[in-house]
Amino acid sequence: MFRELVSASVVLLANGPFPAAASTHSDLRLNHIQVIGTHNSYHREINLAERTIFEKFVPSPQNYYYSHSMLSDQLQYQFVRSLELDLHSDEKGGLYYPPLIWTLSNLTDEQRPFNGEVLKKPGIKVFHVTDFDPNAVCHTFIDCLKNLKTWSDANPTHVPILIDLELKTDADACIIGGVCAEEAKNWTLSRLLNIDQEIRSVLPAKQLLTPDDVRQKGLTLEQSVLQHGWPRLDDVRGKFMFYFDNDPKANITTDPRNLYTANGHESLQNRTIFTNALEGSPDCAFIKHNQPVGADLVEIQRLVKKGYIVRTRADEPISTVLAKNTTMRDSAFKSGAQIVSTDFPVYRLAARWDWDYVTQLEGVKVARCNPVTAPGWCRDGILE
Repeated sequence: MFRELVSASVVLLANGPFPAAASTHSDLRLNHIQVIGTHNSYHREINLAERTIFEKFVPSPQNYYYSHSMLSDQLQYQFVRSLELDLHSDEKGGLYYPPLIWTLSNLTDEQRPFNGEVLKKPGIKVFHVTDFDPNAVCHTFIDCLKNLKTWSDANPTHVPILIDLELKTDADACIIGGVCAEEAKNWTLSRLLNIDQEIRSVLPAKQLLTPDDVRQKGLTLEQSVLQHGWPRLDDVRGKFMFYFDNDPKANITTDPRNLYTANGHESLQNRTIFTNALEGSPDCAFIKHNQPVGADLVEIQRLVKKGYIVRTRADEPISTVLAKNTTMRDSAFKSGAQIVSTDFPVYRLAARWDWDYVTQLEGVKVARCNPVTAPGWCRDGILE
């Protein structure tokens, strides 16, 4: 009887939930997992007092009617491990105060959804649309980072949190009294480096995964990822990895990616943030590919197999929910993209449109073994 129990235990250990050998476990890499991310993770829906003006000036306004929880609550209670923040440069402070929608809506102090004093401080701001969609769970990049650090400090063994940074240049309401400043429309190198500085002012090096941590001596960042792979998962627990979301524009020197990689930074040397890059470029380690359906599914699988980290989307607000169609979500999971981004990470968020749609990993996990890249012995239970 004892031998039978021992034999059964050996079989259990060999087949799950843990790999047969500890050395095998240590070989899991960052790109061997798949996680859920939220789209516009900071977003709060405009309030009722603003809605008349909002619907007058914003096309397809219903696409903006959604709200997310605090960033730390998404990580703690909604099983999210990737977030998206929209960044607006504001070097002197006050550039976006007061939001035009407050003025046009004649909001009283009691009707304003948040204390606008926070917009008067110098530093990068976080919100969706300049002048018309300004509310957020954290209004400054620094405050967002502090919220993330507090959660991470309390949960130090989490898988890396992958943070999407979209550089906004959407100041389009100048002629009707909105923001007119050039700073709101362009990202110079100094403004990009302000992002690096703000990240490092909150997060110490031990909580960051940067291009310098991945690049191998004598190789470009892309060569390092494709030839040597990403860091071992156990070596990067408790860390944050940041990447720019904006589409690359190869031949435009003023494009933020080109500014950020110029003059000795072609492989992101001494930079904090990864780029959304073009395959074959020295800085290419991460690629955004938001459409996972049809031929794009095969393309994402190719990129993932090659060694890149890829972000795709499971849905688009709110057309996916109105169509009651899960094709995009199902393809996103199948694609092997390491980040599957959604506006609906938990049940109830889509219920206002009469459908209980959600994008979650099976079993409501925070991470699963990647269906394209993970070794066959990988088990979801060992990830986090």
